Amino acid sequence: MEIIRGHYNLRPRHHGSVVTIGNFDGVHLGHQAVLGQLSEKAAELGLPSVVVTFEPHPQEYFGGEQAPARLTRFREKILTLRRYAVDRVLNLPFNRKLASMPAQAFIDRVLVEGLGVRYLIVGDDFRFGHRRQGDIDLLRRVGEAHGFQVINMHTFEVDGARVSSTRIREALKRGDLDTAGQLLGRSYRMAGKVVHGDARGRSIGFPTANIYVHGPHRRKKQPLLPLTGVYAVDVFGLETEPMHGVANIGVRPTVDGRHSLLEVHILDYEGDIYGCHIQVEFLKKLREERRFESVEALTQQIQRDVAHARAFFDKRLEGDDIVSLPL
Repeated sequence: MEIIRGHYNLRPRHHGSVVTIGNFDGVHLGHQAVLGQLSEKAAELGLPSVVVTFEPHPQEYFGGEQAPARLTRFREKILTLRRYAVDRVLNLPFNRKLASMPAQAFIDRVLVEGLGVRYLIVGDDFRFGHRRQGDIDLLRRVGEAHGFQVINMHTFEVDGARVSSTRIREALKRGDLDTAGQLLGRSYRMAGKVVHGDARGRSIGFPTANIYVHGPHRRKKQPLLPLTGVYAVDVFGLETEPMHGVANIGVRPTVDGRHSLLEVHILDYEGDIYGCHIQVEFLKKLREERRFESVEALTQQIQRDVAHARAFFDKRLEGDDIVSLPL
């Protein structure tokens, strides 16, 4: 899959394509339906499939610290899109210049002159351009003039409600991993590079793999997190996978943590994995993150967390469900 950064990097060889546009945050079931149609039409026309997306998300540009938490960072989104036979991703930097670009100029520069779009798939609520003045009616009028077809994908529903990134965020916030997984079509994961931490976990007998959870343009402040708390998890990306673990995601209030951090204690593992890129799959919420009066109290709670996680994995191996766990 080719990644093109900015429409100014489009070349004549990129001309002629089947295109869809969106944030694709989470690449959930609704997105997957769009990608399936994109792939089918690209194969039918013998043209490359192209996903046009934005970095940062428009909501982050306009909303700043009030913007919703991301489900997937850029690297995670790209890794997921690769699974759906996407040939190219055109990543547009969402900045003042793009935000102020009129809808007609966006069509001309990106879709017609840049990509030579032959077939365009968008959601039924798609809006674009300065002040969101562009819509599917404008796209269809321009498409008739330039010889490309515009198709709108209707709302994809599960249990009578629209599948959306917002609905998934709400499920994750309340710890409902089953609903989030149902809407995503897979268990929720976060990924990143293992970095050196302050070694507090190792000092109390629970070494952790640490992943800083940065949001774009939010590095000076804490990024919003789609979920927080302590979870039983599976870890992918190491020599053996999956590996079971216990993860804490949050700001570590007991030790006055200053950065949002995903910490994973991998059960029965002592290898050096600094610098490795791992994926953490969230399976069961064990408890909320909270502040303890002492490191000793925290250590005792972590021991209970590990015991609860082991019980969860043992039950899952037996094919049973854990209804509740004592804290």
